Amino acid sequence: MALGPFIDASGAALTLPSPPRRIVSLIPSITEALFALGAGPSLAGCTVYCTEPPEGVATKTRVGGQKNPKLDLIRELGADLVVANVEENLREHVETLRGWGIPVYVTYPRTVAGAIRLLSELGAVVGLPERGREMAVALEAALDDLRDARAGKPARRVFYAIWRGPWMTINRDTYIHDMLALCGGDNVFGGSATRYPEVTLPDVARSAPDVILLPDEPYRFRRIHLADFDAHPDIPAVRGGRVHLVDGKLATWYGPRIAEAFRVLPRLIAAE
Repeated sequence: MALGPFIDASGAALTLPSPPRRIVSLIPSITEALFALGAGPSLAGCTVYCTEPPEGVATKTRVGGQKNPKLDLIRELGADLVVANVEENLREHVETLRGWGIPVYVTYPRTVAGAIRLLSELGAVVGLPERGREMAVALEAALDDLRDARAGKPARRVFYAIWRGPWMTINRDTYIHDMLALCGGDNVFGGSATRYPEVTLPDVARSAPDVILLPDEPYRFRRIHLADFDAHPDIPAVRGGRVHLVDGKLATWYGPRIAEAFRVLPRLIAAE
């Protein structure tokens, strides 16, 4: 039974002759989503950074990283579908795989609503449309509940760091920004012209965030890094003790993490 055609985020049309049985995922969050969809048995390989679910990925072939996948190994695995991402993977690798006749489905959700739709689309691509729709409907209901709970409440100014040395953050054209906004956060660097602007701690101080979130990925912020803000005691977040270490998956992994993010992030942002 043929599946498709599907139009992916690169604009390419994809038709599969049958449900894929040798899938390779090049994105950690998609790997977790595939297991949640029930496609774990069909996953032949994933990246070295794919960590969830631990018991599931432990048995899968590792095909390198997002930026340096072992393309020959993917071909040797007999991949009948590779799932990639516009931002996390390189176009030349996608084109090489397609040139070998390996179907590639490229993703690029930049909003939470888009990520929820992606779960439904991904379910259809891997031959599990009912499970994909079921997950999407549940998350849409959770999103409606979150919006109802947030209605009429003021947003709090948030600085979300993604790197240190140099310090980097995100603007409004990112999935992280949209997640923070839904959870009650006003991204203090949302208006930057650069998607991932470099900033200094004096810049952060001038932006006067009420809350500072330091995730454990892509940069692994740890307790020792809280001292970086000691030189800026007048930042409202510092003065109020609202500099939080946070699980980076909540704001960056689309898929089953979305429901957890809806539960955890609003509490961190609103906490006094």
